[in-house]
Amino acid sequence: MPTLKIIVLGCGNIGSVAAKDLAENLPSAQIVIADLNKSRVEEAVSKIGRDNVSLIKTDASNYRELVNTLKRFDLAVGTLPGPLGFLGCRAAVAAKVDMIDVSYMPEDVMTLNKAALKARVCVVPDCGMSPGLSNILVGHAVSKFDKIEYVHLLNGGLPEKPVPPLGYVITWSVKDLIDMYSRKVTISKEGKATRVKPLTGLEELTFSGVGKLEAFYTDGLRTLLYTLKDAEEMWEKTLRYPGHVEKIKLLKNLGFFDEKPVEVQGFSVSPRELTAELFERKLRKPEVRDIVAMLIEVGGVKNGRQVTYTYRLLDRYDKRRGVTAMARITAYTTSIVAQLLAKKAMEEKGVVPPEKIGMNERLYKKLMGAIRKRGVVVTEAIS
Repeated sequence: MPTLKIIVLGCGNIGSVAAKDLAENLPSAQIVIADLNKSRVEEAVSKIGRDNVSLIKTDASNYRELVNTLKRFDLAVGTLPGPLGFLGCRAAVAAKVDMIDVSYMPEDVMTLNKAALKARVCVVPDCGMSPGLSNILVGHAVSKFDKIEYVHLLNGGLPEKPVPPLGYVITWSVKDLIDMYSRKVTISKEGKATRVKPLTGLEELTFSGVGKLEAFYTDGLRTLLYTLKDAEEMWEKTLRYPGHVEKIKLLKNLGFFDEKPVEVQGFSVSPRELTAELFERKLRKPEVRDIVAMLIEVGGVKNGRQVTYTYRLLDRYDKRRGVTAMARITAYTTSIVAQLLAKKAMEEKGVVPPEKIGMNERLYKKLMGAIRKRGVVVTEAIS
């Protein structure tokens, strides 16, 4: 039997952890990490320290090069920055290679469904934390209802305690983070898709084990807007420590997130690019341990009764392995779904939203069992 070949596109905090998890759990497979930054990949491969992990240098922004590279593999795992995510998925479809993707892309990945069906490939998009694990949990709850009324998603990656000046540290793509603060958000209100401004819908709450937090609308529903069109109310909000939104709004209002370049002493500078670089330098603090908090409520009617499914997660930095909570939840979800696909446990073709995994009891049990083995605890309550 030929050796299974898996390519991981991108070698950031998420890609490197996903690659290691794949290598450990699929020891007979060949895991190849692809990135334009060869020295970063070399460091990651050395740190993983397994014989079945290697590297290649690839320019993921070059569509033709990416398609030709992907054709050499059986499965692709996309952990690229948002602006390159759609290109990666499109290349996988063109190469006729199954793909699990975690990129926070601005494009509508469902537009690739027809092409993916024709190519007989499976593309699972938004398969990280939220969207990702959150969608899977929602899908599991939805499968139990006769009618869905509301879906509320609250989640966030945070330092264990607020860290000046924003009460926050970077644990994922800084450009995607800024995009999250800037991108218009789609929620479902009175059964209709509604566009709202980012950083709105602000509310305060107390999260057990963390304390007081604030929450605001972000673009995290994604494929749920397709699969749960009948829901009366549906939204995602990101969690931060109190006061964070006010500071982000100040930066935004001053133009620090603007994309249009400005002239500074004869040089053309994009405020957003400059802000991303400063955030990377000032807010990337590996010495600060992080947490991931998630609270999901799905309400509806089951056998004529009002029922609510509540899922709660509070995960922390893994001191023994040196893995952030953000990487644990995001990369492990990505890796586990990739393993399900590698083992032919998933048969559906086309663009398959992650919530479909939750709707399949067999796949859901496999995934949640694997999540638990990695020390991630998700509690479910029914009321």
